[in-house]
Amino acid sequence: MDCKLRQERSLAALASLLSALGWPTKAGTMKKLPQHQQSNQRRAIIGGPTDLLQVGNKCYPQLYMSLDNLGAVGNEISVAIEPDERGLTGRECPGSECEGYFKIEFGTGLKGENLPLHCPYCGHTAGQENFWTKAQIEYAQSVALNRITGALLTDLKSLEFERKPPRGTLGIGISMRVSGEPHPIRYYQEEKLETDVVCSNCTLHYAIYGVFAFCPDCRVHNSLQILNKNLDLCLKQVELARETDESLSEHLIEDALENAVSAFDGFGRETVRVTASSRGLSDKSEGISFQNIARARERVSAIFAFDFAAELSGDEWTLTHKSFQKRHLLAHTMGIVDEAYLNATKDSDAYFGRRVRVTPDEVRFLTEALRKLGAGLFRKLST
Repeated sequence: MDCKLRQERSLAALASLLSALGWPTKAGTMKKLPQHQQSNQRRAIIGGPTDLLQVGNKCYPQLYMSLDNLGAVGNEISVAIEPDERGLTGRECPGSECEGYFKIEFGTGLKGENLPLHCPYCGHTAGQENFWTKAQIEYAQSVALNRITGALLTDLKSLEFERKPPRGTLGIGISMRVSGEPHPIRYYQEEKLETDVVCSNCTLHYAIYGVFAFCPDCRVHNSLQILNKNLDLCLKQVELARETDESLSEHLIEDALENAVSAFDGFGRETVRVTASSRGLSDKSEGISFQNIARARERVSAIFAFDFAAELSGDEWTLTHKSFQKRHLLAHTMGIVDEAYLNATKDSDAYFGRRVRVTPDEVRFLTEALRKLGAGLFRKLST
């Protein structure tokens, strides 16, 4: 993608460039030659109305210079912004309160002209041209200045001369040499990010810090996509458990159950946060935790006026609630059954003081139940 910069073509701007190169100029003392004096070349006089260049108390004869090389640069400079080694290009949110950095792969996602871009962190929407990173802008400006000053130095070289006094006579030789280097280019490197995402809605490939985000192309939030991806990993753990010894198998199955609950908790918190923020309900929704799924059900119903458990039958909800209670035991009591668990679940297969049992089928059921609950919660909160 190209970053386009307009070159200022005023003589005042040229005077500033000459000054930066160490050439003596005085603001406002540059003017164009009359047409009949230009000899079919683009020329300018460095001097004032008296055709002398004044520097301090000294005056110098005016000098004529060709601007052909500078003119060849053109009025607009296009600088290519190359993607990183993985084909991703850095972007930066123009919102002053965000300025979040992310990357996208051009050519993926929505098709069309002049499509807006959305910040994956705050949702700010603007044209693609507003999402240049500070480092990219500095690089593009330095490339433009490099081209301009390089061309100008070449033009200044046309002023070089050397006049020696005649042989056998006393005199003073005069010469002029132009020295200097074009403006240096300020190179940069794109940042490394934490999470790669391919949007399940529009197929845009993008990278972000953290995990959850709006798709920069279609603005669909990725929380449900991340939930399903994590639940897939839980099922892979269950399948892996079939190929290991009994003690490791038991650990993998219990870990899969814990991971499924944690995935739903993260999804639920993020989905509620985004919706509550857009509706001005952040204060009411603050602190909702989906690890206690029964309590979360009550709070979501009170704030958003719907029951996300309606996606399941009564028996499915009971089994889901039991799995969440087992996760609590695994996380806080090393899996030992306590009175709180027995009172909450009425589990007739569990005994006080013994380890709770988690089966592969139980994890498989839980992942499917959480997919249903997640889809329903996402759908209701998105409308």
